[in-house]
Amino acid sequence: MDPGLKLKRAREKLGLRYRQVEQASNLIAQKHRNSDYVIGLSRLADIENKGVVPGLHRFYSLCAIYRLDLTEVLEWYGIDVSKIFEDGQAVEPGNTHLIRIRDGSRGTVQLPIRLEPGVDFSRTTYLSRMIQQWGKIPLGLLDSLDIEENRYGFIGSDDFLMYPLLRPGSLVQIDDSRSKIRNSGWTNEFERPVYFFELRDGYACSFCNLSGSRLILQPHSGSPCEPQVLAYPADIDVIGQVVGVAMHLEAKPLEARIKRRVRSAISPRSIPSL
Repeated sequence: MDPGLKLKRAREKLGLRYRQVEQASNLIAQKHRNSDYVIGLSRLADIENKGVVPGLHRFYSLCAIYRLDLTEVLEWYGIDVSKIFEDGQAVEPGNTHLIRIRDGSRGTVQLPIRLEPGVDFSRTTYLSRMIQQWGKIPLGLLDSLDIEENRYGFIGSDDFLMYPLLRPGSLVQIDDSRSKIRNSGWTNEFERPVYFFELRDGYACSFCNLSGSRLILQPHSGSPCEPQVLAYPADIDVIGQVVGVAMHLEAKPLEARIKRRVRSAISPRSIPSL
């Protein structure tokens, strides 16, 4: 329905005549000491019948008088407020800045709301396979993420393979189109690709090096873990490359677990002969 007609229907439902709308807008203008809020009789007729788009202040007056939600009426005119963060990514400012978008109440994103029973979050998990049901969550700031189309993994609370680059408990985004292993082409650890793997008895997330039929899972240099050597592709599959991460930065809860992990003398997975 034409937005002007919707506004007309809203006015008629309240039993308001043109003159009453004009009078109410005058009161709003007086309150705010700004004549731009005033909606004249002819202007209201043009908005309802000729497709004229009301100016910013008149738009506010109409929503206030008709008891309408601003963001909903903006959608009548083709403006989806929930997309404001996504659309803002068309430009990437060079300066570090605050994001001043606050109201995400009308935006929704898809998030997992039901997981397979018995998920053990102490182990690294391929989260996409454990999700039973997705649901819409009102978080407009995250609506630009195509969550259901991507793949996600959870770094187990006892998994220190990539610590401190990827902390235990991190949520990682996986691009399954990047499953070809690269042994070179980077200049530092931040450029080096991190892969998410499916083993025969679980999952792993780490740097790696492929040599013939041997795949070496290479921990971060700051990790207490040892490299793991597996037969490839017999004993391990590459799900994809990690392209995003969400994690907590607090270090204290991890220190005790790291010490326990070191004392427990982690035994690497290894294949003595291939």
